[in-house]
Amino acid sequence: MPQPIPEIVGRLATMVREAGGRALIVGGWVRDDLLDRPCKDLDIEVFGIDAASLRTILESIGSVDAVGESFTVYKVAGLDVSLPRRESKTGRGHRGFTVEGDPTLSLEDAARRRDFTINAMSRDPLTGDLIDPFGGKADLRARILRLVDPRTFGEDSLRVLRGVQFAARFDLTIDPATADHCRTIALDDLPSERILGEIEKLLLLAPRPSIGLRLAWDLGVVHALLPELVPLATCPQEPEWHPEGDVWTHTLMVVDEARQRIDDLDRGRALAMMLAAVCHDIAKPETTIVSNGRIRSPGHEEAGVLPTTHVLDRLNVHTIDGFDVRHAVLGLVAQHLKPSAFHKAPTPVSDGAFRRLAQKVELELLARFSDADCHGRGGSFDCSATGRFLERAHALGVQHEAPAPLVLGRHLLALGVAPGPAMGALLKTLYERQLDGEITSVEDGIEAARILIAEQEQG
Repeated sequence: MPQPIPEIVGRLATMVREAGGRALIVGGWVRDDLLDRPCKDLDIEVFGIDAASLRTILESIGSVDAVGESFTVYKVAGLDVSLPRRESKTGRGHRGFTVEGDPTLSLEDAARRRDFTINAMSRDPLTGDLIDPFGGKADLRARILRLVDPRTFGEDSLRVLRGVQFAARFDLTIDPATADHCRTIALDDLPSERILGEIEKLLLLAPRPSIGLRLAWDLGVVHALLPELVPLATCPQEPEWHPEGDVWTHTLMVVDEARQRIDDLDRGRALAMMLAAVCHDIAKPETTIVSNGRIRSPGHEEAGVLPTTHVLDRLNVHTIDGFDVRHAVLGLVAQHLKPSAFHKAPTPVSDGAFRRLAQKVELELLARFSDADCHGRGGSFDCSATGRFLERAHALGVQHEAPAPLVLGRHLLALGVAPGPAMGALLKTLYERQLDGEITSVEDGIEAARILIAEQEQG
């Protein structure tokens, strides 16, 4: 097996066997092992012993954290350990189940509750035997995504979204019958956080997220959950600049280009880049005109802020690990043509323009995104403008954020300015001069403030 089984799993399996049961590795680890991919998450399912006996075994290994009620998952030493479970559908949605642990279930019945055959395999850590009652290994070899049981698959609508991201992550083709089944499943019972979770996996983990987005279109997922994107497929673009065709085709190309530029970013910035790639031309359908035989979409960047906000609202996108993903996405959408516009400007763009742009969006992210947007087209184009844009941002020290104000309220208080609107207006004037490079130190700022205060007193 390509992945070594951690020693603790062997210890656990041995103790379970001595107690009359059997411990199996289940789920994604088995799938990824067959694909020769690393997998950090290890899930263990224990057959043949009851919950109390299992807990006693686990407590001899380490501290045990129990999660759940009728169906308990024990977290111990980095492992998730559980009994096989029975599920009864009691309501709509992925939470509408009554779940009970049942150690007497057969291996086949336990695997039957899983979504796709590639996830319904298990492996015995003591013998190395693969348990594959539904042909997951053959489907994985053939790169086929196939549901396990059509009678229960649709009970959890989240499985449609899981199928989309699995197809992209593992380069799978969906089985036609499975696709037909997915199209019959309503998605209006899914909470925003679960939708975003699957979209995030698609965008951040798939080498080519466009595979999943195409499948999402084919299954009706885009129409149901991201309707703002539907008009992109019928929106033409100027062939000189977009020989690839419509806006949806361009969007898919940009998404794949953006994916190649995020591996060194933290999670929040990576997700912001990818969501911006999905939404960056979202307003082209409403702004596109034909003028003098040429197709134009004037103002589509700023016009894209509102529909992108609707998408972010629906997905409940805000802050991740302290990074304001929402602000970053909206900034990238609104400003994504700026690097090119700065390069094409008839006169050199001022330092102040760079500093002011850095107030609206992180310029390093913007340069990366603009480069993905430029390369995400058919044909061959000169995309070197983004590199020069980033060099200028670095030279000015504003690649990550705008400069902090040099003159603060306490400085003006020391000059006798009372708190209030007048102080706020003065601070704003001083900061604008700082952005323009007229004020380069605190001392410069204080002297400029003295002059402005004197002028106001004389006026």
